[in-house]
Amino acid sequence: MHTIDIDPLAPGPYQDDLVEVVREDPATGPRRVPPIVRTEHFCLRRCDRRLEVSHWLKPEQLDADLGGLLAEELFAPGWLTGASVFERVYIGVARSIGNDPLQSWITFYDNTLTRIHDHWRVSERDPRHSWIAEHAVVWRRALQLVPAGEVLDLGSCWGFLPLLLAERARNTVTAADISSGAMRLLAAAAARRETPLRTLVCDAASVPLPDDAVDTVTVIHLLEHLDDKEAHDVLREAVRLARRRVVVAVGFDEEPTAACGQVRSFSHDKLTEMGLRTGKRFDAEAYHCGWLVIHAD
Repeated sequence: MHTIDIDPLAPGPYQDDLVEVVREDPATGPRRVPPIVRTEHFCLRRCDRRLEVSHWLKPEQLDADLGGLLAEELFAPGWLTGASVFERVYIGVARSIGNDPLQSWITFYDNTLTRIHDHWRVSERDPRHSWIAEHAVVWRRALQLVPAGEVLDLGSCWGFLPLLLAERARNTVTAADISSGAMRLLAAAAARRETPLRTLVCDAASVPLPDDAVDTVTVIHLLEHLDDKEAHDVLREAVRLARRRVVVAVGFDEEPTAACGQVRSFSHDKLTEMGLRTGKRFDAEAYHCGWLVIHAD
Protein backbone atom coordinates (compact mmCIF):
# COMPACT_ATOMS: atom_id res chain seq x y z
CA MET A 1 0.00 0.00 0.00
CA HIS A 2 1.13 3.61 0.58
CA THR A 3 0.99 4.95 -2.96
CA ILE A 4 0.45 8.35 -1.34
CA ASP A 5 1.38 9.57 2.12
CA ILE A 6 -1.79 10.33 4.07
CA ASP A 7 -1.83 11.43 7.70
CA PRO A 8 -3.77 8.58 9.35
CA LEU A 9 -4.06 10.56 12.59
CA ALA A 10 -5.60 13.74 11.17
CA PRO A 11 -8.83 14.71 12.97
CA GLY A 12 -12.23 14.77 11.31
CA PRO A 13 -13.63 12.85 8.33
CA TYR A 14 -11.23 12.00 5.52
CA GLN A 15 -11.72 14.30 2.53
CA ASP A 16 -9.62 15.23 -0.48
CA ASP A 17 -10.22 16.24 -4.09
CA LEU A 18 -11.25 12.68 -5.07
CA VAL A 19 -13.07 11.03 -2.18
CA GLU A 20 -14.74 11.68 1.14
CA VAL A 21 -15.22 8.96 3.75
CA VAL A 22 -17.84 9.26 6.48
CA ARG A 23 -19.39 7.00 9.09
CA GLU A 24 -23.12 6.82 8.57
CA ASP A 25 -25.78 6.21 11.19
CA PRO A 26 -28.11 3.56 9.71
CA ALA A 27 -30.88 4.83 11.99
CA THR A 28 -31.08 8.16 10.19
CA GLY A 29 -33.46 8.66 7.29
CA PRO A 30 -32.55 8.40 3.61
CA ARG A 31 -29.89 10.80 2.34
CA ARG A 32 -30.64 13.58 -0.11
CA VAL A 33 -28.19 12.16 -2.65
CA PRO A 34 -29.25 8.71 -3.94
CA PRO A 35 -26.58 5.99 -3.83
CA ILE A 36 -24.67 4.67 -6.80
CA VAL A 37 -24.46 1.36 -4.98
CA ARG A 38 -25.17 0.13 -1.46
CA THR A 39 -23.44 -3.02 -0.22
CA GLU A 40 -23.47 -4.88 3.07
CA HIS A 41 -20.98 -2.50 4.67
CA PHE A 42 -20.63 0.53 2.37
CA CYS A 43 -22.58 3.06 0.35
CA LEU A 44 -21.13 4.94 -2.61
CA ARG A 45 -22.50 8.31 -3.74
CA ARG A 46 -21.45 11.06 -6.13
CA CYS A 47 -21.42 14.37 -4.26
CA ASP A 48 -20.42 17.30 -6.47
CA ARG A 49 -17.02 16.33 -7.84
CA ARG A 50 -16.19 13.82 -5.12
CA LEU A 51 -17.10 10.25 -4.49
CA GLU A 52 -18.51 9.79 -0.99
CA VAL A 53 -17.93 6.42 0.67
CA SER A 54 -20.03 5.95 3.79
CA HIS A 55 -19.96 2.97 6.13
CA TRP A 56 -21.60 1.74 9.32
CA LEU A 57 -18.88 -0.52 10.71
CA LYS A 58 -18.79 -0.95 14.49
CA PRO A 59 -15.54 -0.79 16.51
CA GLU A 60 -15.53 -4.57 17.00
CA GLN A 61 -15.61 -4.98 13.19
CA LEU A 62 -12.54 -2.84 12.58
CA ASP A 63 -9.43 -4.86 11.78
CA ALA A 64 -7.13 -5.60 8.86
CA ASP A 65 -9.89 -7.57 7.11
CA LEU A 66 -11.19 -4.13 6.14
CA GLY A 67 -9.09 -4.41 2.98
CA GLY A 68 -10.90 -7.58 2.01
CA LEU A 69 -14.31 -5.97 2.55
CA LEU A 70 -13.38 -3.01 0.38
CA ALA A 71 -11.92 -5.21 -2.34
CA GLU A 72 -14.89 -7.58 -2.41
CA GLU A 73 -17.70 -5.03 -2.21
CA LEU A 74 -16.35 -1.95 -4.02
CA PHE A 75 -13.17 -2.67 -5.99
CA ALA A 76 -13.63 -6.16 -7.44
CA PRO A 77 -17.04 -5.22 -8.94
CA GLY A 78 -15.45 -2.07 -10.42
CA TRP A 79 -17.35 0.57 -8.45
CA LEU A 80 -13.98 1.97 -7.36
CA THR A 81 -10.56 1.47 -8.96
CA GLY A 82 -6.91 2.20 -8.30
CA ALA A 83 -4.43 1.65 -5.48
CA SER A 84 -4.47 5.34 -4.54
CA VAL A 85 -8.25 5.39 -4.08
CA PHE A 86 -8.07 2.09 -2.16
CA GLU A 87 -5.59 3.61 0.29
CA ARG A 88 -7.60 6.78 0.79
CA VAL A 89 -10.81 4.88 1.50
CA TYR A 90 -9.08 2.34 3.76
CA ILE A 91 -7.49 5.03 5.92
CA GLY A 92 -10.67 7.10 5.89
CA VAL A 93 -12.79 4.22 7.14
CA ALA A 94 -10.30 3.16 9.80
CA ARG A 95 -9.86 6.56 11.36
CA SER A 96 -13.61 7.36 11.31
CA ILE A 97 -14.80 4.55 13.60
CA GLY A 98 -14.69 6.88 16.61
CA ASN A 99 -14.21 10.56 17.39
CA ASP A 100 -10.51 10.11 18.22
CA PRO A 101 -8.53 8.83 15.21
CA LEU A 102 -5.73 7.43 17.38
CA GLN A 103 -8.21 5.43 19.46
CA SER A 104 -9.80 4.16 16.24
CA TRP A 105 -6.40 2.93 15.07
CA ILE A 106 -5.63 1.36 18.45
CA THR A 107 -8.90 -0.56 18.07
CA PHE A 108 -7.76 -1.58 14.57
CA TYR A 109 -4.42 -2.89 15.88
CA ASP A 110 -5.85 -4.55 18.99
CA ASN A 111 -8.56 -6.36 17.03
CA THR A 112 -6.16 -7.47 14.28
CA LEU A 113 -3.46 -8.77 16.62
CA THR A 114 -6.05 -10.56 18.76
CA ARG A 115 -7.44 -12.28 15.67
CA ILE A 116 -3.97 -13.23 14.46
CA HIS A 117 -3.32 -14.99 17.78
CA ASP A 118 -6.80 -16.53 17.67
CA HIS A 119 -6.05 -17.92 14.21
CA TRP A 120 -2.79 -19.41 15.43
CA ARG A 121 -4.65 -21.15 18.26
CA VAL A 122 -7.16 -22.79 15.94
CA SER A 123 -4.42 -23.28 13.33
CA GLU A 124 -5.43 -24.22 9.81
CA ARG A 125 -8.59 -26.00 10.98
CA ASP A 126 -10.33 -22.61 10.87
CA PRO A 127 -12.47 -22.78 7.70
CA ARG A 128 -12.94 -19.01 7.42
CA HIS A 129 -10.96 -17.27 4.71
CA SER A 130 -9.90 -13.69 5.27
CA TRP A 131 -6.94 -11.35 4.82
CA ILE A 132 -5.97 -11.90 8.45
CA ALA A 133 -6.22 -15.70 8.20
CA GLU A 134 -4.15 -15.69 5.01
CA HIS A 135 -1.42 -13.47 6.41
CA ALA A 136 -1.36 -15.02 9.89
CA VAL A 137 0.12 -18.16 8.31
CA VAL A 138 2.77 -16.04 6.58
CA TRP A 139 3.69 -14.14 9.74
CA ARG A 140 3.94 -17.35 11.74
CA ARG A 141 6.38 -18.74 9.18
CA ALA A 142 8.37 -15.50 9.25
CA LEU A 143 8.63 -15.73 13.04
CA GLN A 144 9.95 -19.27 12.66
CA LEU A 145 12.63 -18.11 10.22
CA VAL A 146 13.82 -15.09 12.23
CA PRO A 147 16.39 -16.03 14.89
CA ALA A 148 17.14 -14.14 18.09
CA GLY A 149 18.81 -10.77 17.68
CA GLU A 150 18.25 -7.44 15.96
CA VAL A 151 15.70 -7.35 13.14
CA LEU A 152 15.01 -4.73 10.48
CA ASP A 153 11.70 -5.09 8.62
CA LEU A 154 11.65 -3.32 5.24
CA GLY A 155 8.35 -2.14 3.78
CA SER A 156 6.50 -2.56 7.05
CA CYS A 157 3.21 -0.92 5.98
CA TRP A 158 0.87 -1.26 9.00
CA GLY A 159 3.64 -3.04 10.89
CA PHE A 160 1.92 -6.20 12.11
CA LEU A 161 5.03 -8.36 11.64
CA PRO A 162 7.31 -5.91 13.51
CA LEU A 163 4.80 -5.80 16.37
CA LEU A 164 4.63 -9.60 16.50
CA LEU A 165 8.43 -9.83 16.45
CA ALA A 166 8.71 -7.18 19.15
CA GLU A 167 6.39 -9.18 21.41
CA ARG A 168 9.24 -11.68 21.70
CA ALA A 169 11.94 -10.77 24.21
CA ARG A 170 14.50 -12.44 21.94
CA ASN A 171 14.22 -9.72 19.26
CA THR A 172 15.01 -6.01 19.04
CA VAL A 173 13.00 -4.65 16.13
CA THR A 174 13.09 -1.68 13.75
CA ALA A 175 10.26 -1.16 11.26
CA ALA A 176 11.03 0.80 8.10
CA ASP A 177 8.70 2.19 5.45
CA ILE A 178 8.74 5.01 2.91
CA SER A 179 5.47 6.35 4.34
CA SER A 180 6.04 8.79 7.20
CA GLY A 181 2.34 8.58 8.09
CA ALA A 182 2.47 4.79 8.43
CA MET A 183 5.56 4.94 10.64
CA ARG A 184 4.09 7.70 12.83
CA LEU A 185 0.97 5.61 13.28
CA LEU A 186 2.93 2.43 14.03
CA ALA A 187 5.08 4.24 16.60
CA ALA A 188 1.96 5.57 18.32
CA ALA A 189 0.28 2.14 18.31
CA ALA A 190 3.41 0.43 19.66
CA ALA A 191 3.67 3.00 22.45
CA ARG A 192 0.02 2.54 23.44
CA ARG A 193 0.50 -1.24 23.44
CA GLU A 194 3.76 -0.85 25.44
CA THR A 195 5.60 -2.80 22.75
CA PRO A 196 9.25 -1.77 22.31
CA LEU A 197 9.67 -0.90 18.65
CA ARG A 198 11.72 1.59 16.65
CA THR A 199 10.56 3.09 13.37
CA LEU A 200 12.48 4.48 10.43
CA VAL A 201 11.20 6.42 7.41
CA CYS A 202 13.22 5.54 4.32
CA ASP A 203 13.26 3.96 0.89
CA ALA A 204 13.87 0.22 1.25
CA ALA A 205 16.59 0.48 -1.41
CA SER A 206 18.47 3.21 0.48
CA VAL A 207 18.45 2.65 4.24
CA PRO A 208 20.48 5.11 6.35
CA LEU A 209 22.17 2.40 8.42
CA PRO A 210 25.73 1.03 8.24
CA ASP A 211 26.78 -2.30 6.75
CA ASP A 212 25.95 -5.32 8.94
CA ALA A 213 23.64 -3.16 11.03
CA VAL A 214 21.30 -5.96 12.16
CA ASP A 215 21.22 -9.73 12.46
CA THR A 216 18.20 -10.28 10.20
CA VAL A 217 16.39 -8.26 7.56
CA THR A 218 12.82 -9.23 6.66
CA VAL A 219 11.24 -8.29 3.32
CA ILE A 220 7.68 -9.63 3.51
CA HIS A 221 5.31 -9.06 0.58
CA LEU A 222 7.15 -5.94 -0.57
CA LEU A 223 8.76 -7.08 -3.82
CA GLU A 224 5.37 -7.60 -5.52
CA HIS A 225 5.01 -3.80 -5.39
CA LEU A 226 8.31 -3.13 -7.18
CA ASP A 227 9.62 -3.60 -10.71
CA ASP A 228 12.54 -5.92 -11.38
CA LYS A 229 15.31 -3.35 -10.89
CA GLU A 230 13.74 -1.92 -7.74
CA ALA A 231 13.33 -5.41 -6.27
CA HIS A 232 16.97 -6.29 -6.89
CA ASP A 233 18.07 -2.96 -5.40
CA VAL A 234 16.08 -3.75 -2.24
CA LEU A 235 17.57 -7.25 -1.99
CA ARG A 236 21.07 -5.87 -2.44
CA GLU A 237 20.44 -3.36 0.33
CA ALA A 238 18.99 -6.05 2.60
CA VAL A 239 22.08 -8.23 2.10
CA ARG A 240 24.30 -5.24 2.90
CA LEU A 241 22.48 -4.64 6.17
CA ALA A 242 22.18 -8.24 7.41
CA ARG A 243 24.87 -9.96 9.46
CA ARG A 244 23.14 -13.35 9.38
CA ARG A 245 20.19 -13.67 7.03
CA VAL A 246 17.57 -12.03 4.85
CA VAL A 247 14.04 -13.47 4.93
CA VAL A 248 11.89 -12.70 1.88
CA ALA A 249 8.26 -13.64 1.20
CA VAL A 250 6.46 -13.09 -2.10
CA GLY A 251 3.08 -14.13 -3.44
CA PHE A 252 2.83 -16.86 -6.07
CA ASP A 253 -0.51 -15.52 -7.37
CA GLU A 254 -1.11 -15.78 -11.10
CA GLU A 255 -2.00 -12.09 -11.34
CA PRO A 256 -0.94 -9.14 -9.14
CA THR A 257 -3.65 -7.42 -7.09
CA ALA A 258 -3.75 -3.94 -8.57
CA ALA A 259 -6.04 -2.49 -5.89
CA CYS A 260 -3.34 -3.17 -3.29
CA GLY A 261 -0.60 -1.64 -5.45
CA GLN A 262 0.95 -4.88 -6.68
CA VAL A 263 2.65 -4.59 -10.07
CA ARG A 264 4.04 -8.09 -10.53
CA SER A 265 3.67 -11.73 -9.56
CA PHE A 266 6.34 -14.34 -8.84
CA SER A 267 7.09 -17.96 -9.62
CA HIS A 268 9.49 -20.37 -7.92
CA ASP A 269 11.89 -19.99 -10.84
CA LYS A 270 11.86 -16.21 -10.60
CA LEU A 271 12.45 -16.36 -6.87
CA THR A 272 15.37 -18.74 -7.38
CA GLU A 273 16.83 -16.41 -10.00
CA MET A 274 16.70 -13.52 -7.54
CA GLY A 275 18.51 -15.63 -4.97
CA LEU A 276 21.24 -16.52 -7.45
CA ARG A 277 21.79 -12.86 -8.34
CA THR A 278 22.66 -12.02 -4.73
CA GLY A 279 25.79 -14.20 -4.95
CA LYS A 280 24.99 -15.64 -1.51
CA ARG A 281 23.86 -19.05 -0.28
CA PHE A 282 20.10 -19.24 -0.18
CA ASP A 283 17.11 -21.52 0.26
CA ALA A 284 13.90 -21.15 -1.76
CA GLU A 285 10.66 -22.85 -0.79
CA ALA A 286 6.89 -22.62 -1.13
CA TYR A 287 4.80 -22.47 2.04
CA HIS A 288 1.50 -20.62 1.48
CA CYS A 289 3.63 -18.24 -0.60
CA GLY A 290 7.20 -18.10 -1.87
CA TRP A 291 10.06 -17.88 0.61
CA LEU A 292 13.68 -16.91 -0.04
CA VAL A 293 16.13 -17.13 2.85
CA ILE A 294 19.50 -15.57 1.97
CA HIS A 295 22.41 -16.49 4.22
CA ALA A 296 24.49 -13.35 4.59
CA ASP A 297 27.14 -14.79 6.91
